[in-house]
Amino acid sequence: MIYKFKSKAAGDVIMLEPNGDALLRAIGREPAPKGIIEPPVMAEAIAAIERTIAADEAARIEAEAEAAAKGETLPPREGVTPRQRLWPMVEMLRRARAAKEPITWGV
Repeated sequence: MIYKFKSKAAGDVIMLEPNGDALLRAIGREPAPKGIIEPPVMAEAIAAIERTIAADEAARIEAEAEAAAKGETLPPREGVTPRQRLWPMVEMLRRARAAKEPITWGV
């Protein structure tokens, strides 16, 4: 399944199912083929995504510190980081919230 998040206030954000599911769980939603995020809850959704990003980055810093303490070097990250993957949605949420427009998917 592919998630296509849409809003009149921003361009579409498209995610594959695992990433879309993770995003929805991060904002306290159960993954579903259809849904809506209303403007009143967007501030909390943004904060939840930012907490997810911060937790990932803190875990990486801690792992690097532990590796350095052992005299090792942590290999570079492979793939896309949560910050890179989730930031377009943060921007969409901010724009939709400012315009008081909902974000929908699957409709």
